[in-house]
Amino acid sequence: MWRAFLFCLFPLPALACETALILTIDVSNSIDVAEYRIQTDGLADALADPDVIETLVQGESALTVVQWSGTDKQEVSLDWRQMRTSLDVEAFATEVRMMPRAFVLSDTAPAEAILFSLDHFRTAPACERRVIDVSGDGTPNSGGETRTARNLAERAGVTINAIAIESMGLAITNFYRGAVITRNGFVVTARTHRDYPRAIRTKLIRELSQVLG
Repeated sequence: MWRAFLFCLFPLPALACETALILTIDVSNSIDVAEYRIQTDGLADALADPDVIETLVQGESALTVVQWSGTDKQEVSLDWRQMRTSLDVEAFATEVRMMPRAFVLSDTAPAEAILFSLDHFRTAPACERRVIDVSGDGTPNSGGETRTARNLAERAGVTINAIAIESMGLAITNFYRGAVITRNGFVVTARTHRDYPRAIRTKLIRELSQVLG
């Protein structure tokens, strides 16, 4: 009886969300139909990975997907969803796999993708960390200064990580390291679009494990 009384006086606190994660996907003109499908299927497969599911559910992390390309081309394709059970993750992965492409024949403006994502945190669940993933295969050919957007994220306490999709060399990786990720962020390199599924799984486990140890 007295234990029940104590529980009434001191209710158990709600479990906190560890990470609010915005998964952004580049759908600019350099991404063809097959490459878009590799990205969405790769992300869906990564979310279905048992290690990723366990980490997301353990932290009750919140996910959302943003597609981006040119200056005025950003879309919330899947809105915030908190991953409380494995079924939540599996359902989200299924929606990612069926997600239609938002834009075609458009420029590459990562600064605007970052600014759009920062604003999207206004509707996020209350989480201990806020992270933006920028995924892309090119450097900017439109929009604002990427470093300025990155610096705004740092001042807001937001981490930016990235997947650089390369066709040869490390040009995109070096650009993301120098101008996109925050000082506490990191870049995973995908050697062509076909390496993207491995890269996104690696990145998800690394960034979520930074929180949960």
